[in-house]
Amino acid sequence: MSVVSTSFEKLLEYEKRSEAFEPGQSDKNPQGDEWAGVIFRIGDIQLTCSIEQVREFLPLPAFTPVPGTKPWILGLANIHGDLLTVVDLAWFLNGERSSVTMRTRLLAASLRGRPLGLLVDEVFGQRFFVRSEAKQAKLPKKSPLTTYVHKQYRSGKDVWQELDLGTLFSTTEFLNGAAT
Repeated sequence: MSVVSTSFEKLLEYEKRSEAFEPGQSDKNPQGDEWAGVIFRIGDIQLTCSIEQVREFLPLPAFTPVPGTKPWILGLANIHGDLLTVVDLAWFLNGERSSVTMRTRLLAASLRGRPLGLLVDEVFGQRFFVRSEAKQAKLPKKSPLTTYVHKQYRSGKDVWQELDLGTLFSTTEFLNGAAT
């Protein structure tokens, strides 16, 4: 058999396999067990949150401070014609203001139908995790994340803590941004 016909047969085999492929299914990963997250960093903590909760991530835009708000609410930014509230997530969680660098990003989400941006130190992109492989989060007892992180995923040597934006966005402390 010639090299050309062997190569052609291999291409036909690939075609048959691709036509039979259904996304989300594999021998090891039953459909629906896949979970997509945006992976990012706050300080030394590697986090992920559901891709469904984040509309986009973008460089930190110019924003206008709003008087009478808590210090972790940095202000309002005009994004695609919408006024987006800019929140320094690290400052809210642990009282330490984020350092703005070239890698700093804003995770654009929605809180009760209104645009909200969470300032994070760096966004790495999107990663798929297997839900059934989630473990209980291992955080120090005094970690400010214990209220918002309950699961973690391992990907190679990295561990990603799942930040539950639903829980974050429903806490009284986060919802009450008025200065006291």
